[in-house]
Amino acid sequence: MRLRSLLFVPGDRPDRFEKALASGADALILDLEDSVTAERKDVAREAVAAFLKGSHPAHIFVRVNPLDSQWIAADAQVAQTADGVVLPKAEGAASVTALAALLRADAPPILPIATETPRAVFALAEYGAVADRLCALTWGAEDLPAAIGAATSRHDDGSYTDPYRMIRALTLFGAHAAGVAAIETVYPAIKDGDGLARYAMAGARDGFTGMMAIHPAQVDAINRAFTPAPEAVAAARAVVDAFAASPGAGALQLDGRMVDAPHLKQAQALIARAGG
Repeated sequence: MRLRSLLFVPGDRPDRFEKALASGADALILDLEDSVTAERKDVAREAVAAFLKGSHPAHIFVRVNPLDSQWIAADAQVAQTADGVVLPKAEGAASVTALAALLRADAPPILPIATETPRAVFALAEYGAVADRLCALTWGAEDLPAAIGAATSRHDDGSYTDPYRMIRALTLFGAHAAGVAAIETVYPAIKDGDGLARYAMAGARDGFTGMMAIHPAQVDAINRAFTPAPEAVAAARAVVDAFAASPGAGALQLDGRMVDAPHLKQAQALIARAGG
């Protein structure tokens, strides 16, 4: 499942669903949680269920409400017909197992938002135990500050303060330790196109393979950031071809530099992200 860009859409706004599909996002996240008021949860659930009956050019995910909410059972019934289920307020393997128990046996994979509570931060190493139920792991920088009474997760220039830089890094390594995709969190400044491009490129540089979006206008920059450039793909293929030509070699000289097993693994991963 290719997940460069995942665009949030309020579940109670079906008028926006087709516009979101036209954005070119790899996946839509139809939201039943934060963007939908309590009074409109039923309306959103019905709209999402109707939309899921159709055929769409993007993967369709559903973000359910938290496990301890009054809506989770009904949300799960709708979400299990989607391509993926986004789990907010996830707190490690136990949360994934609890959601899976509400879904049918052949239900779609789960994408936990893994840093929205203090307890969740200490469970980031657990996801390998439930990796077979996951498609990716992502994080958020909005709910946790509120949970601990922090004023903000960002400096005045928009960069993260130290606690949230740490949490971003832990999510990145937690995802890779579990063997699943690492998805960067949203960039909230919708009109700051240059800042978005820098942020997405930094995510791709650091090892994230995709990013969530909150507006269709953000999708193109995100897709470009997480699509390997042709020259990078060509260089990666050269590394793979060199090792294929010398299968017994542990290290090789290629274009005047030494390459070894980590370079081969990195090249293979880049080629996979580029679509083979």
